[in-house]
Amino acid sequence: MPAPVLLQPRPLARIPGQLLLLPLLPLQEPTRHLPAEIWHDILAHALVDEIAGATSWCWSLLAVSKAFREIALPIVYSRVQITQMTSLEKFHKLLHSADQKWDSIRRIPHSTPGRWVQTLDLSELAFVGQQQALLLDSILTDLFPLVPSLSALYINPSFVLSRRALYSLCERDGAANLKSLGGLTYLAPPSPTPSDDPFVRLLQCCPNLEEFEIVGQGLDPMDHDWVIPIQLPSMEHFRPLKLEKLRLLSLLSMHSSPLMLALLCSPLPSLRKLTLTPYNDLPYPVSLVSALIATHGQSLGSLLLFTPKSWPTRLRPSPDNLFTVAPNLRHLSLENPLPNLVLLEPHNLQILSIPRPRADAWPTLERLFPFLPRLCVVRARDVRWIRKGISSVALDTGVQGEMREWRRRLARRKIRLLDADWNEESLA
Repeated sequence: MPAPVLLQPRPLARIPGQLLLLPLLPLQEPTRHLPAEIWHDILAHALVDEIAGATSWCWSLLAVSKAFREIALPIVYSRVQITQMTSLEKFHKLLHSADQKWDSIRRIPHSTPGRWVQTLDLSELAFVGQQQALLLDSILTDLFPLVPSLSALYINPSFVLSRRALYSLCERDGAANLKSLGGLTYLAPPSPTPSDDPFVRLLQCCPNLEEFEIVGQGLDPMDHDWVIPIQLPSMEHFRPLKLEKLRLLSLLSMHSSPLMLALLCSPLPSLRKLTLTPYNDLPYPVSLVSALIATHGQSLGSLLLFTPKSWPTRLRPSPDNLFTVAPNLRHLSLENPLPNLVLLEPHNLQILSIPRPRADAWPTLERLFPFLPRLCVVRARDVRWIRKGISSVALDTGVQGEMREWRRRLARRKIRLLDADWNEESLA
């Protein structure tokens, strides 16, 4: 509180009086300045669902004040999602120009805003043609060294990164910061040795990797019925990969490759979720899928078997010993044709996913229920409940009728039937 102000209208009087000066308006307390750390948390929470460059509201924060600009600008650049090639070219030009102006006198070795980028999402960038793909590969080759703090990279699988782009990603400063890689497309190298595989080189440079998703080329349609026997190279001098933090691994449309061989011969102690395309009709070592499940199955909590839809699509059988090699599974997703799983003792499986309910699949699963006391959810992975308003006759026919019949049967066992969106019929 400020000191009171006293007025003396007759200071020379024998007994001078004093009047207390009262303010007409209430006194305002001085504004308390929040620390920059608190403002950073506030703006980070406000921008958690915003995409840099997608809305003008992100950039309007930078015009509030100089202090806001200094706090918000790194947050805006921390997560970049690009959906057009022209935007990627402008982004690359901005980072390249800023890096050219960066001098060695500054205490920070890396330029801004490149050092602020932590997530680069190109998964929504549509594939147009080979010329665009070549331009993208060239831009990313120059862009990766400018983003040393990059921790997550997502690419449209339609694009295939060249060896020079992969080496630019793994040989840059800060390669150990990578924690998530998704959407990469795998092309087998000419040499079967893992040490000559650029993706193996990439994993060697990313010891902190937690999520890795890659899509292979699958089998050529002409090779479905006639597969040439192969011989695995010697792994005597191979140094196992150090991926102690890898939790999620997805290898779709890949039956055998130097990358799979390297993962097969490397310990993955933190692996909890594995997604593969089954090739159980191919013998070892033509297919390494079953061997990969058997090697790392002890630590798995989720095992997803899935065949990407392409034309022509051929569904291959799955292993029948999944419960034996993966005793700690909580979620198992199967692919058609459903395997005749071997289960002779109780298992703690809680969620079982199948492509879609069919009459011929019920006996295969029904015999497993007595050995699955904790099973609470069966999910139809490729089917959704029809919206309300459809006649009862339509609901009792086709796939919807089969789902309703399965729902009644499973309800007797206190098991819920969910659709592809994890919804029950009452929520559809």
